[in-house]
Amino acid sequence: MSFDGVVINSLAGELDNILAGSKIDKVYQPEKDEICLKIRGKNDNYKLILSASASYPRVYLANQYEKQNPKKAPVFCMTLRKYIQNGIIVGIEQVGFERIVKISVDSYDELREKTTKELYIEIMGKHSNIILVSKNENRIIDSIKRVPFSISRLRQILPGIEYELPPSQDKLNPMKKIEIEDLKDRFEKFDGSLYKAIYSNIQGFSPLIAKEICHRIGLNPELPANKSFLYDYKRICDQVNSMSEMLIKKEYYPNIIIDDNSDKIIEFSSIKLSVYENFKEIKYDSMSTAVEEYYQMKDIKDRIKQKSSVMKKNISLRLDRINNKIKKQEKELKEAEKAEEYKIKGELITSYIYLIKQGMKSIRLANFYDENKEIEISLKENLSPSENAQKYFKKYNKLKTASEELSRLIIGNKEEAEYLENTILSIDNCESNVELKEIREELIREGYIKSYKIPKKNNKPNTELLKYISSAGNIIIVGKNNKQNDYLTLRLADNEDMWFHTKNIPGSHVLLKCAGKKVDENEIREAALLAAYYSKAKMSSNVPVDYTIRKNVKKPSGAKPGLVIYEKNKTIYITPSEEEKSKIVKY
Repeated sequence: MSFDGVVINSLAGELDNILAGSKIDKVYQPEKDEICLKIRGKNDNYKLILSASASYPRVYLANQYEKQNPKKAPVFCMTLRKYIQNGIIVGIEQVGFERIVKISVDSYDELREKTTKELYIEIMGKHSNIILVSKNENRIIDSIKRVPFSISRLRQILPGIEYELPPSQDKLNPMKKIEIEDLKDRFEKFDGSLYKAIYSNIQGFSPLIAKEICHRIGLNPELPANKSFLYDYKRICDQVNSMSEMLIKKEYYPNIIIDDNSDKIIEFSSIKLSVYENFKEIKYDSMSTAVEEYYQMKDIKDRIKQKSSVMKKNISLRLDRINNKIKKQEKELKEAEKAEEYKIKGELITSYIYLIKQGMKSIRLANFYDENKEIEISLKENLSPSENAQKYFKKYNKLKTASEELSRLIIGNKEEAEYLENTILSIDNCESNVELKEIREELIREGYIKSYKIPKKNNKPNTELLKYISSAGNIIIVGKNNKQNDYLTLRLADNEDMWFHTKNIPGSHVLLKCAGKKVDENEIREAALLAAYYSKAKMSSNVPVDYTIRKNVKKPSGAKPGLVIYEKNKTIYITPSEEEKSKIVKY
């Protein structure tokens, strides 16, 4: 986990330096586990974000934070407004060397007496919390997550009870000089790898910091800890103490590590990470900026995933029902294809009616439809020959009608299944709440989600399409949902532009803007790669991608959003990858 004791130490030092003496102007709670403090400083205004998210807990000063607040403030938000709004921040510090930040605030109570409140931000994965404590009494006023006895027998977090720090784990505090003998005794008893021994025995150290220490002194992090030599213990101690001295002097090195091949952020830290020396490093002036940059995209995707989970589940259930219906209908259609047999039997009975007597159970007749091969025809004893013939004709007509109806239903259901698969892919591709809202409105209009108010239809999407530049300088545009796909193909494209889509696989419409000009093979491969990458077959190899000019693409009357038909196409096979996609320049 990147948010370790080392990062907390540098953040707390930075925040104390910037915010000590500042006034808490406003308190907001945009998420159930997130607080935004608007702070008025001596020279500037700030937004301090405190998050107890189970996935991405954090503390930082935000530059880009535009979340909407609920119309009715949650209880904890109201509590903070009562006790610390208009208060003065007197100090921000790290508790021990743990992943805990304490913000001390002086404010006046109802009797106009100055009191000190302490806001603890415990950054501990799913156990993360934000707790408001009265300093004088050391009692909890309230917390963003209440923890009763039924949830935890070890430590309850409830209003009115005494605040206790999380249980101590008997680790060495790196801010106090660590001696070789202390480390040696612990490591010799440790049954595990060297890097695990480091973070298991030193307070606030994460696996990342432990691997960094091993890398700096040239030791394999997977070596058994109890097999280290005395010289190795000395080198480990020297590195830990050197790192601690740097933190004490506030010599921070805020940075983010990026994998250029996939264009993804890998890690962040407040120390230089030589373990990632082969990756791209971006250094920042502020630890808060590095934290914000790292978590912003991760947090957005996580929130969108949470908000879309119910919608995706409902669509997936609907898709499963339709697929089951298609299987059943195809089975019935197979039966209906036997209709011709009944027609032949009816006509044979009519042709040989003079040979058939009432009361016969069956008769073998020459089938003049099949080189006069004999065929056995079952008969009803209580029916006349003519009535037996009519029985077979009636069965034939019934199956013929059923066959036509089933064929029509199967086509309709397959189109609906394709639409739902495209919608699920669109939900997976969502990168903002606006995109998710766009999909939700479409599903309401299509009748998949019930709503009292039907959104107005707007053919132009409210979200930006993805744009890239081909190796020859032409623009490649990618649609991320059904609405974008329709707009891209039916309104934005010229008739001579090149259009791409995965063959019989749900995916994005991709347009190579060339207006009839000749395009080279590299451009076709680039556009096809994007079509394969933004499809359900993203993780597959040799993905077939069809391409043709836009005028060969049509939208049938009454077709659902995003569904089109096309002709005169060619097919190219592409293996999509993050590395290959990152080589195509974004517009």
